[in-house]
Amino acid sequence: MPAHNSGESAHHRSWSWDPSLYAGSAAHYATGRMAYPPELATVLVAELGLDGTGTLLDVGCGPGSLTLLLAPNFARAIGVDADQEMVHEAARQAAAHHVDNASWRCIRAEDLPADLPSVDVITFAQSFHWMDRPRVAAAARRLLALGGALVHVSATTHRGVATGEQDPPWDAITDLIETYLGPKQTVPGDSPGNEDEIYRAAGFEGPRDIELPSRIVHRSADDIVASVYSLSRSTPHLFGDQLSAFDRDLRALLREAGDEFTERTRPVVLHLWR
Repeated sequence: MPAHNSGESAHHRSWSWDPSLYAGSAAHYATGRMAYPPELATVLVAELGLDGTGTLLDVGCGPGSLTLLLAPNFARAIGVDADQEMVHEAARQAAAHHVDNASWRCIRAEDLPADLPSVDVITFAQSFHWMDRPRVAAAARRLLALGGALVHVSATTHRGVATGEQDPPWDAITDLIETYLGPKQTVPGDSPGNEDEIYRAAGFEGPRDIELPSRIVHRSADDIVASVYSLSRSTPHLFGDQLSAFDRDLRALLREAGDEFTERTRPVVLHLWR
């Protein structure tokens, strides 16, 4: 989740973390975001020698999408996020999937290491760009046990790439959102970059980059609606008393486009730092 940044651009320094940024979106993640592929866990098991021991720390874990995928390969998994609703949803998802070695904390990444123990693997998945990155990278370096690894996961899971078959009408959806909320406002988290410099400055070596193969995903209209509500720019609370009207118009737009949609997932790249 986003945070005030004291070490980067002036635009970052003028913007403070807003606890309501993702308010109401957590429950929409499970169906609105495309799941990370199982191959992600398989690759990390091979690359990092994961054997069911050690501790994982997933920073900016959201509803636990990556944490729960990787948890079976550790003795303990810890997910931390600044959004309390995300933490609650992560705990709910863990219970639903019978994952009993995961725990969840509502902590801003900037407050690490807090009272957390040393860990063996730290992950950032679609989260690092929201943070005071130099400060958080330095904290991550201190938290890692000797021989540990940091995994930065680059991905876009709310939407994929058009296949030309039955593509979701994303342009029309964007136009509809802007009809209700106005043009999208740029915030610091929209402009990731320079991660390599930041990690190296914090003392990490690397990265070793591994790109996972894309795949075709079939998504229902309900999946696409959930995807819209999972985004910070269109989380439900932003619509206020117009939410019912927007939801009606969004579903009507999707009915006109089809009842099932096909997309190719965007690349998922693992950046391994030691």
